Order: sequence, then structure tokens, then C-alpha cells
Amino acid sequence: MASGIEAWLQKRGVSVADVAEIVYTLQRPYNPDLTMEQCDESVRAVLVKREVQYVLYTGIALDELAERRLLPEPLQAIMENDESLYGVDETLALGITNVYGMIGLTSFGYLDKVKPGIIRQLNLKGERIHVFLDDLVAGLAAAASARIAHQDPKATRYDLPETN
Repeated sequence: MASGIEAWLQKRGVSVADVAEIVYTLQRPYNPDLTMEQCDESVRAVLVKREVQYVLYTGIALDELAERRLLPEPLQAIMENDESLYGVDETLALGITNVYGMIGLTSFGYLDKVKPGIIRQLNLKGERIHVFLDDLVAGLAAAASARIAHQDPKATRYDLPETN
């Protein structure tokens, strides 16, 4: 099913490589040996998760329905204006970040504020509506970044103290 979701993303102008670039930018300061190939693999590993795919399918479908003006009011107007207080787009994206814990959440907050790379391009107002997709891509990048952080063999490990 991952190839199906990759096709949906590609149709909306997002490649795995676009997301991997963001992951690389997030994790490189903490992992100087990190490669783009590892970032690409991490994005694909997150995309394999069924709950991630379902979140992406749902958000992309809502963006597409809004572009075709098929949503009921007031939801259609909210989507067309990308209302700042809507928040459902961020809430949906948090479903992706939560797959890898708190580091994913903090990375998502950073990406949502800074909007690097493809996230910025998706957020720009144009002919297409990406109310959900910009946040979903940030969530995907944050989760893939957190996955790398969790697997870093050089990360300090702490043992629990023995109890009597």
C-alpha cells in the first residue's frame, strides 16, 4: 500500500525525496554521519504504517474535495480561506507525529512554524488547496526524523537503577 500513498503524494506535488530533505535538515545537526539515503528510507518506513496512510488519504481527499468545491458550507469557505483557527489540519497531522513520540511532536511544531522546503511551497496560496497536505507533510517529516533519532546508535543510553 505504500506505493499507493506515494502515488497520491506525487499527484499532489510531493515526493519522498522532498520529505527526506526536510528530515535530513532536522537530524543532521545531531547525527553528522546521516545520509540522504537513510532519510529516504525513514520516510518510506513511516509511510508503510497503515495509520499514517489513512491519515494522509483522508487529508489529501479533503483538500481535493475543497478544490472541486464539493464540501458543504461553512467548511468549503474555511478550506478556501485556510482559516488560521481551523486547527483540524494540525490535529490530523499529529496522528502521524505520535507514531514516534514526543520528539516527533516538537519537530512538528518547529516545521509548522518555519515551513521549510516543500512545506512552504504547499502552504503558498495558489490554484490548489493544501490546507491539510502542508501539515501532513510536516507530520510525516517529523515522524521520520524522530524515527532516526530513536535509532541513533550514538545516542546516550541510560539504564534504570536497580531496585531492592
